[in-house]
Amino acid sequence: MTADPDTSRNANRRDLEQGIERDFSRRMSYGDYLQLDRLLSAQHPLSDPPQHDELLFIVQHQTSELWLKLLIHELRSARALLAADELAQALKRLARVKHIQHTLTDQWSVLATLTPSEYAQIRPFLATSSGFQSAQYREVEFLLGNKNADMVEVFAHDPGARAELQQLLAEPSLYDEFARYLHRRGYAVPAAVLDRDVTQPYRQDDDLVSVFAEVYATPHEHWGVYETCEELVDVEDNFQQWRFRHLQVVQRTIGQRTGTGGSSGVHFLRRALDLTFFPELYAVRAQVG
Repeated sequence: MTADPDTSRNANRRDLEQGIERDFSRRMSYGDYLQLDRLLSAQHPLSDPPQHDELLFIVQHQTSELWLKLLIHELRSARALLAADELAQALKRLARVKHIQHTLTDQWSVLATLTPSEYAQIRPFLATSSGFQSAQYREVEFLLGNKNADMVEVFAHDPGARAELQQLLAEPSLYDEFARYLHRRGYAVPAAVLDRDVTQPYRQDDDLVSVFAEVYATPHEHWGVYETCEELVDVEDNFQQWRFRHLQVVQRTIGQRTGTGGSSGVHFLRRALDLTFFPELYAVRAQVG
């Protein structure tokens, strides 16, 4: 028995439904809304002769910057919601923050496919550019509390980025706003924490550890605060995983060589693993139980 030729020809085809839009001469299309003509024309490899792997390097970092943009948007909102005593909504923002962080960390696995010899072919064309110079990454760190005024001057060549970082340096971090929220809810947050100079890196306060020890001793009585503490620990844990994955990829790609931006490379990245955003939330764990 032979197959019907019309049936065979259409067996692996999905016809367009009647209502699907086809004419975008006067309507907004997907590409119009997302401005894909601009987005997809923003990759300009510089290698000469052209190197196949340079596009991977560019796309990896451009997409990371897009996710960082969203991360900043969500962290700013979470901070504002805490300042307005909208804890439940702030937690919703932090839940999204964690998913963005997972995506950023997972992206390192794509860049890790770049072998040392492949990277060596494109490295000269990066000149002195480096991920260290990502203004958005510094914005995330400032929002989470890792303040460093010296970082602001790295962006003296970019007035917009410098102004943004200068503003964030002078503003309370997410953790500062959480401490202020706790104070307004009647928790005995030390004055040294509430009145601290927010332009400086955050330092552990043992009296605040004691406040959190009460929360962790009876979490059912402090559930919203307890949940927020754990969400913040998740955020820091995710950030540290990102840092460590970055370190691993750099180590497998360039070993102990200096970074393109002039840092010591792997050694410099390893030191970042000692930095913490929410020290009391880790210190309190020694007092639980």
